[in-house]
Amino acid sequence: QVQLVESGGGLVQPGDSLRLSCIASGGAFSNYVMGWFRQAPGKEREFVSVIDWIGNSLYSDSVKGRFTISRDNAKNTLNLQMNSLKPEDTAAYYCAASCASGRPLTVRESAYDCWGQGTQVTVSS
Repeated sequence: QVQLVESGGGLVQPGDSLRLSCIASGGAFSNYVMGWFRQAPGKEREFVSVIDWIGNSLYSDSVKGRFTISRDNAKNTLNLQMNSLKPEDTAAYYCAASCASGRPLTVRESAYDCWGQGTQVTVSS
């Protein structure tokens, strides 16, 4: 069973940076499409960024140019570098995996069947 554990959230000011990490265990991490989703209070969970096993990636328009997704398959780690943070980035951020080899890169939340517990990011002055 795949387990995903996020870390790196916190309280920062507008314009600051944070780096989220997700460590995976119990599965063939290097073969999975991975991604980050977020959920703000009172809103539905939304796509942030996804990456496939060779590094192709997609970003939501709201974070494009500010966030960078990356993965280290040797360390079973997924990262999200978040720069120029805005108050509207405040949310719980979830690491997700499409837990089977060979699946396509997609932004559809329903395609991701393994989820972490989430890490809170709060951007406030």
